[in-house]
Amino acid sequence: MGLTLTVFTPTYNRLSLLKRCHESLLSQTRQDFCWLIVDDGSTDGTGEEVQRWRQDSPFPIEYIWQENGGKMRAHNTGVKHTETPLFVCLDSDDYFTKAAVNDILCKWSEAGGDPKCGGIVAHKGSDEKRPLYGEDFPDIEKSTLSNLYNKGFHGETTLVYRTDLLRKHPFPEIKGEKYVPEDYVYDQIDREAYLAVLPEILTVCELIGEGYTDRVEELRRENPTGWYLYYVNRARFTGNSLLRLKYLSHCLRFSKAADPYIVSREGLPWHLKLLGLPGAICLTIMRKL
Repeated sequence: MGLTLTVFTPTYNRLSLLKRCHESLLSQTRQDFCWLIVDDGSTDGTGEEVQRWRQDSPFPIEYIWQENGGKMRAHNTGVKHTETPLFVCLDSDDYFTKAAVNDILCKWSEAGGDPKCGGIVAHKGSDEKRPLYGEDFPDIEKSTLSNLYNKGFHGETTLVYRTDLLRKHPFPEIKGEKYVPEDYVYDQIDREAYLAVLPEILTVCELIGEGYTDRVEELRRENPTGWYLYYVNRARFTGNSLLRLKYLSHCLRFSKAADPYIVSREGLPWHLKLLGLPGAICLTIMRKL
């Protein structure tokens, strides 16, 4: 019988952190998974070290090197090369709890028989005992990701998705840009599948300086088309509310710097543009994205 789970790790010049990822995978109580590393152009000896790990690894390790293009391109490459039904991203600055793989596979054995189940949502933790930011899930067994947050959850999640859904909804690869907010893809999957809720910590997250979280403003300036796509997607599918007005305002603001072809292709109806115009003017005056 083939494997069920691929653990995907994108990396870029983070060999010291990748070693911790590797150690956490070696410590798993179940090792029937594949580790897929997509190296986004590292020059720190990552490839040579991974080759040494492969020689006596108890689980298969696949290593792919590509020119630096950002996490979203690495994610698309990982999905294209995944042969298992399930795909989970373990970032290079995170590590798994010892039972993470077992918890994923057991939960999928319970929930995966429903074709409407698109995967699993579990906690990230500040350590192995405490969910990040102290946030617990609502007391529900299944939910879309967006519905979890609508019910008041504000924490961070470990997301395990069916690989076929990720193939169906790849990240846009935009010339001259390297980032698209991850919710752009997750929002699309939400519209056709729910996630089984697993109230366990699978991933321990230590935010490293110069990571994506620390660079939000820079990311917004450098990737206007990616952010435009994120906001236009949210604006289309959010019900009439102040939140929708916020999305419309940001959408119009980013449209001025985004790729004109994509703005034209993904444009909003005129009545939605009118709704977002006052907010967009305010953002422009305040010089905010």
